[in-house]
Parts: sequence; C-alpha cells; structure tokens
Amino acid sequence: MPATSATETFRAARDFLIEHREDYATAYAGFSWPRPDYFNWALDWFDVIAADNDRTALHIVEEDGGRTEVSFARMAARSDRAANWLRDQGVAAGDRILVMLGNQVELWETALAAMKLRAVVIPATPLLGPADLRDRVGRGKVRHVLVRSADTAKFDEVPGDYTRIAVGDDVDGWLSYSGADEAPETFTPDRETDAGEPLMLYFTSGTTASPKLVEHTHVSYPVGHLSTMYWIGLKPGDVHLNISSPGWAKHAWSNLFAPWSAEATVFIFNYTRFDAARLMAEMDRSAVTSFCAPPTVWRMLIQADLTQLRTPPREVVAAGEPLNPEVIESVRRAWGVTIRDGFGQTETAVQVANTPGQLLKAGSMGRPSPGFAVELLDPVTGEPGAAEGEISLDLAAAPVGLMTGYHGDPDRTAEAMAGGYYRTGDIGARDEDGYITYVGRADDVFKASDYKISPFELESALLEHEAVAEAAVVPAPDPVRLSVPKAYVVLAEGWEPGPDTAKVLFEHSRSVLAPYKRIRRLEFGTLPKTISGKIRRIELREATAAGSDAEYREEDFR
Repeated sequence: MPATSATETFRAARDFLIEHREDYATAYAGFSWPRPDYFNWALDWFDVIAADNDRTALHIVEEDGGRTEVSFARMAARSDRAANWLRDQGVAAGDRILVMLGNQVELWETALAAMKLRAVVIPATPLLGPADLRDRVGRGKVRHVLVRSADTAKFDEVPGDYTRIAVGDDVDGWLSYSGADEAPETFTPDRETDAGEPLMLYFTSGTTASPKLVEHTHVSYPVGHLSTMYWIGLKPGDVHLNISSPGWAKHAWSNLFAPWSAEATVFIFNYTRFDAARLMAEMDRSAVTSFCAPPTVWRMLIQADLTQLRTPPREVVAAGEPLNPEVIESVRRAWGVTIRDGFGQTETAVQVANTPGQLLKAGSMGRPSPGFAVELLDPVTGEPGAAEGEISLDLAAAPVGLMTGYHGDPDRTAEAMAGGYYRTGDIGARDEDGYITYVGRADDVFKASDYKISPFELESALLEHEAVAEAAVVPAPDPVRLSVPKAYVVLAEGWEPGPDTAKVLFEHSRSVLAPYKRIRRLEFGTLPKTISGKIRRIELREATAAGSDAEYREEDFR
C-alpha cells in the first residue's frame, strides 16, 4: 500500500516519541495524538513499512526447538491472502469474528486480515471452555469463529448460526483455513476505514465481577498504543519478547501494536511449563533487547539464577498488576537493569508509566504517559487534584487511547465516564514530583480499626520474606476491629505449610508493618486466578467470610 496522509501523521507522532524516548518532559509537553478521519493500521501502517522489507516481523521458537521466522513483507502478503479468503467465506465489514488461536503465525496474519476487511475481532484465549464461549458468542453477536482444530469440539456446546473455521487439521463440518494459502496475494479494500469504526471487542477478565465488553476503534488501540511503545522504550530493529496469553488485551498491546508500530521484531517462546533457564537461553540466542512480563512470571524468574542470562535486555518492564519492590531489586542486582512498571487497562493504553531514562521512585508506577491527562479524584467529593484518589482520565483532553465504551451497556459506560472523567476504579497517590503510586482497586482497599488498608502494601511486605512466593491480602471479619488483614500465601520452594512457617511470617509482619497494618490471619494454598493470571480477590473475600479450619491467627502465636 502507498503511504497516505494518515500514514505520515502516524509516523510523525511515532518518530517524535522515539526521538525523545529518554526525555520525558519534552515528550509529554510536545506530543499530540494523531487524529486522522480515516485510518486502517494494517493498510496505512503495516503494509507501508512491510513493502520490500525482509527484516523479521515475527520469530516464534517452539519448546522442541523448532523455529519460524516471518518477514514484514511476507506477513503483509500472508495477511492479504487471508483477507481475500475470509472475504470469500462471507466475512464482511462490521461482522464479529471470534479468534481463538495460540501463539502461531495465523494469529498475527488473521489480526491484520480482519483489520483490512473492517471486521470486528473478539480475541479469545484457547483456555476458555464452552460456558465462556457461549457468553462470548451470544453477547458478542459472533458471526464467524476461527479456532485451532484441537479446540473445535468446545463449540459443540455453543449454539449459534456462525461460520466455523478450523486452523490445523481438517475437522468435519468446519472450513479449513488452509484454503487461504491459495487465495490471491493482492488485496483491495472496498473503501476507506473510518477511524471511529469498531475494531476490537474485549471481554475483560472479571477479577471482581462478570466480564464487561470493551469496544475499541481503529485508532483507540492502534494509535493509542504509541504510549505503550514509548513506555517500553522500543526502537526500530529491536527484538521484543512479551509473555502474554493470546486473547487478552496485553497481547495486543505488546505483541502487535507497540512492537510493529516501532518496526521491531515480535519474539515468542512457546512453552507448556515455565522453565526460567530455558527462557533465558532463548533470550540470549535470539538477542532479545526488550522484555515484558507479568508479575507472576517475574516472581518465578527470581527463584532461578538470573545470572544465566549472559546479555540482559536493554529494557525490562512489567504490567498487569503492581510489581513488588523486592522483585525489582533482585533483577537489578543480577541484570543491571531496572524493571519499569506501567499502568493501563483493557479499556486504555498505558496511562501511567516509568519511562526510559527517568528517575525511578521505589513503589511508584511513574508519571502520566504522553497524551494522557491523569487526575486523582477525591473519593468523597469526586473533585480532581486529590493527593490520593481514583486514577482518572480527563475527557476534555480527549485521549485517543481510550475505549469508546462498554458495548451494549450504556449504564456502565455512563458510570465510568461520569463528570467528564474516565474512572479506572483504581486508587493512586501522587507525590510533589507528579509520580503516582498504586494503592489498590477501589473495591479492594478496606478499613481495619478505622485505618485504611492497602492490600498491595501488605503483600509487598510479605514478599520481602524468602518463604513467600505469592501473597494476596483481603479483609477478614473481626468482632472488635470490624475487619483485619488476612493473607493467603503461596510458599516458595523449600518451605512447608504449617504452624512453624505461620509463626515465622507473623513475626516478619510484626517487624516490618505498623501495628494497625499487621497480618492477623494467615492461610496457605494456591491463589484463584483469572485465565489471564490476575488474582480473583472476590473468591478470597468470599472464602474468608465463610471461614476456614486451615486459618492461622496471630494471637495464637504470642
């Protein structure tokens, strides 16, 4: 595709951020969002940078050592074939297509193909079962599903009149995606893409409630993730590894839009069981320059010998949940680089981040990203300018990297956008230098003896002890204090659950936390999580309210 005015506007914004990647003040003051009337990231950006470009766009390494590398030029051609074939199967502009694939080439080429067709993608992780799929197909008004052959049987229990496309072995009653290999390589769009047309519908992971249906446009994610590119610190020619499950927003953030907007290579290591040593060996072998992982992976990594990685990445970042300071320090000692937190949601791109080359403050997730006017709203009055309050986006600044709303749910949308602000539901505290520290979800923060408790602060304190691999804190009912902090703890290797370990952790809590914050209840076991890896605190709160014979109490160890 030839470059368009939208291409050049996007390129200018991207180049400005790359030029000032270590100059936050200039980047924040000088950045303005591209706001084209017509824009299709696959056609107006990817195809343009892919023309005659033999550099690697996608590099996938399998657990058995197999490797697949696809150049930018070949990826553009493959997506053209896929778009032509999907069009022949009835996929049209505005149609909802549920895509449930693993980290395989077809995932990326169909993402581009759907964009080119102006179809609306509903990403889905292969971990979903029939019940979740029925919800997505029904509420999402799905007209086509494109899934791995191994997962087609799940749809036997999913009613609906939708086209069924299998990727892999032939399946009776399903169209075979292999037919795309024979489709014409030149794709012609039927018309320009309105920038505000829907592009993606995401079902959120639902840590405290049923999933919402988040709607993004052809600019809110493709253009919005220029802020994600800036946070990571990506440059043309980089090799970027992001550990994320397909089907979740973070996968689109850091395995599609951010790296390919920067003209970087997306590197994938597919594994069935996490192996830190093997992961680091593959990072060395493929010369990974930037690495993003969720806190769960970082916590597993620091259990291994991090010095096995001979050439650490230039940039290391974390997102999904706040990262505890002791994990950051472990990586800094071993690799000589500092993990930089970023904050965003399925509903947005990266709103707040520790960006490259900037002073990092312990516990802080950084400052507002270029293009985002972030306010803290007073939890009582709703007024902006609070030292601690709900992290919110000023809608007067019209941030591009924000959803249009919750599809089919005007009440939820109105609630989230009330009073001229998009309200994240997260609480933060801002210091005199503008750095924001995460306090917790508005519905996670609780009171004990009239003191406000941030679960994240207590979890960080517990994770300082070598016995703790993971922890989650929720309120436990108490007849005197109303509620007290209870910790659910996953133990590190070498530690056994029982009264001796409980005593050690209660003593640790007393030594590092103020009396009103101390852990008063303790239970060992696994943590319930969403498919995307976030802790299901609602389940822990319900379990706590119900009571447990496996619980240890601080007063029993005095």
